[in-house]
Parts: sequence; C-alpha cells; structure tokens
Amino acid sequence: MAVFESLLQFSSTGTLLGALLLLLVLYLLSTGSKSQKEGKEPPGPKPLPLLGNLLTLDLTRPFDTFFELSKTYGNIFQVFLGPKKTVLLVGYKTVKEALVNHAEEFGDRDIGPNFRIMNDEHGILFSNGENWKEMRRFALSNLRDFGMGKRGSEEKIIEEIQYLKGEFDKFEGKPFDTTQPVNYAVSNIISSIVYGSRFEYTDPQFTQMVDRANENVRVGGSISLWLYNIFQWLGPFLKNKRIIVDNIVQSRQQMTKLINALQETLNPHERRGFVDSFLIQKQKDEKSSKKDSYFHEENHMMSVTNLFVAGTDTTGTTLRWGLMLMAKYPHIQDRVQEEIDRVIGGRQPVVEDRKKLPYTDAVIHETQRLANIVPLSLPHATSCDVTFNGYFIKKGTTVVPLLTSVLKDPSEWEKPNSFYPEHFLDEKGQFVKRDAFIPFSAGTEKLQLKVLTMS
Repeated sequence: MAVFESLLQFSSTGTLLGALLLLLVLYLLSTGSKSQKEGKEPPGPKPLPLLGNLLTLDLTRPFDTFFELSKTYGNIFQVFLGPKKTVLLVGYKTVKEALVNHAEEFGDRDIGPNFRIMNDEHGILFSNGENWKEMRRFALSNLRDFGMGKRGSEEKIIEEIQYLKGEFDKFEGKPFDTTQPVNYAVSNIISSIVYGSRFEYTDPQFTQMVDRANENVRVGGSISLWLYNIFQWLGPFLKNKRIIVDNIVQSRQQMTKLINALQETLNPHERRGFVDSFLIQKQKDEKSSKKDSYFHEENHMMSVTNLFVAGTDTTGTTLRWGLMLMAKYPHIQDRVQEEIDRVIGGRQPVVEDRKKLPYTDAVIHETQRLANIVPLSLPHATSCDVTFNGYFIKKGTTVVPLLTSVLKDPSEWEKPNSFYPEHFLDEKGQFVKRDAFIPFSAGTEKLQLKVLTMS
C-alpha cells in the first residue's frame, strides 16, 4: 500500500488514471512480444500489471528483499520494477563470472531517468561507449599522476588530518556527530587533487558545495526517486527531483567560477590538478581542430562532479564506520593502536608502512566489507543478447549485481555477519587479499572510485 500512497500524493486522479491506462497497454504489449528464438529467461516472482513486483519490495532497503528472493529463485533471477525488467546477480561466483569473464556483454551502463537528470550521460560514472572509455582512461591516468592512492598524496592527507584533528579537539572529548568534519576533510583532499588547493572549513563556497553533493546522494536514494526512475510522469510532482535539479544548477554555477579562475592562470607546463589537465587537453584538441573531441564543457563539469560525489560519500561513510567499529570493539582498537605504536611510534605514517601493519590493514578491509556501503552496484545493461549460465538475457536489459551478497557470501567468508579482521589474515598473522572483497564492483567498473576510496 505504501507504493499506492506514494503514487497518489503526486498527481490528480485524472492524470493518474490516464497514466496507469497507458502503462497497462505498454505492459500487455511487452509481455506478449517474446520471440520464440529466445531461450529460457531467469526465474522470478510473478509480476502484477503496471506495478510489477514493487509491492514485494522494501523500497527503503531493496537489497534486503533481493537477497531474500535469491534464496527462492537462485543466484540469477529477475524482477519487474513497474513494467521494467531487471536481472539480479547474486553471490561472488556469479557476479565475477558476469563482470569479469563476460565484461563486454555486461559492460554497458543503464542510465535511468534519475541518473540522467544528474549527469545527462556525460562524465565518468554515467556514460557509455567511447565517451565513457576516454573519460575513464583520462581520469585514472591523471589521478595516478597527482598521487591518488600513492605516496604523492601523503602530504595532502597528512596536512588535512591536522585540520580534522583540530575540529575534533574543539569538542573536548564530548560526544559529537562526525559527519560534517569528516566529509569536509575528505572533500578537501579531493579538492587538492581536482583544483590544486584546499578550502577552509568555514568557507561558505566550500561548505555549500560539499553539503549539496551529500544532499544529492541522500535524496537520490529516496523512495520518490526510485518511483521516478520507473514512472517518469511523476517527475513534475516530486519535491526531491526539484531539490536535485536546483542543487545541480547551483553547483554548476559555482564550479564554472572555480574553473574560470583556474583557466585565467593556466600554465600548460605546470598542472595544479585534474581541472588543469582537462583544460590543457581541451586546448590541444581545439588547436588541432580535432573533430568529435570528448574534452568539452559537459564532460568536464560531470567528471569533476563524479570525482567529488564518488570520493566524498564513499570515503567519508567508510571512515565513520571505522570510527564506530573502533568504539564498539575496544579490544580490536587496542590491538590496532599497539601495532601502530610499535611500528610507527610518534612519527607520521607513510605508504610503505602498510606492509608492516598487517592487522591494521586487515581491520581497514574488514571495515569496508562489513560496512557494505554500496549494497547494490550501479546498474549495468547488456550490450547484446547473451545466454548466461543457461538463461537468456536480451540486449538492453538492466542488470544489477547485488554486492551485499558478495561481501556476505557464506561460501567465501567464515563469519560473514561479524566484524572479524581475521578474514584478511593468514595463520602467521600476515595480510592476505580475498578475491571476494569487491566493495564497489568488479571488472571494468572499478575505475576511479576504488582509487579515491583506497587513498
């Protein structure tokens, strides 16, 4: 009934009935158009006309419902979100088989209406084809050049830690919400990579930029935006859609000012950050009269936006999970502190110390696994008709890997629902990598998200 209530509050009765009638016709046409040449489709719960399986789902935590459905229908099954068919991939072996061994067939990005209003199929995260390949290659190359995940970013991170520590000290040991200071610290590290400089935590230009990005992440996962992705006619009636659009307009205006200021002092021989690199490449393509260049304003804006959103939300949330778990498990916190004191002492840590801190490294990885901050991978789409593990999946079908099922796969993890750093330690107490540790995704989708978060 919650779905009906959500639909009814956004429209007049006449508009609603007209839209439902249209959707019913489309549903009947789509369900009767299956070709005899097509093979067996994945199993799944029987859908209702128009609504599909929406009444089955907990839209606040759909990944939990999908996980429960997999116990009935197996590791490959389909649901209908309204009239739209979506295939779910469950468990480490199934997800790896699809995204790594069949990366080409499952490699397209399904760009729904909710993502389209935020990116318009430009940038790194929500584009396809050659545009996506070029933006991804350029982003990864330049992030590495500017030291993301390597020693080159150490000074930036160490500097920002001092500012963050100063913010924590203001509370004099009293309980406080760490969300804002942690997000500001993470965003500043990304700013130093993207723009070449950091901001003060009191700078309204900076705080508004970070707060808008975080609000878009929060609102983007709301039930109303889920429904908009299925029933686009709801768009004009949704407050959350208006919030996202307004935030995007304001962010673009602010970003344009920042980029223009950097362009005025641009030195092709001295790149300060990602923005400079993009501007220099854009100038090169313009001078050579290169046709169909991907280095234009839309890709520039969306790439910078993607870097901020992907980096700030994932890293900030992971850090807060780490703080919470250390408080909840003081014996693990004590062991981490003992190892750090023994290996590092009173000096600043460096990247090379990681190999000498196996338990600390294991705790960091286990935090990411248990936090499970990306329970559903960004939606994929099949680039062609494909038969996968005996099931036929038509070209253009939405495919969603259930990452929760990978990070908590009982066949891969000894204690999948517990905070157990020993998952990443061998019998000698040395750190070991686990193939099923894919907190963001697998295959070609790892791109800059992993680089940003691991830094």
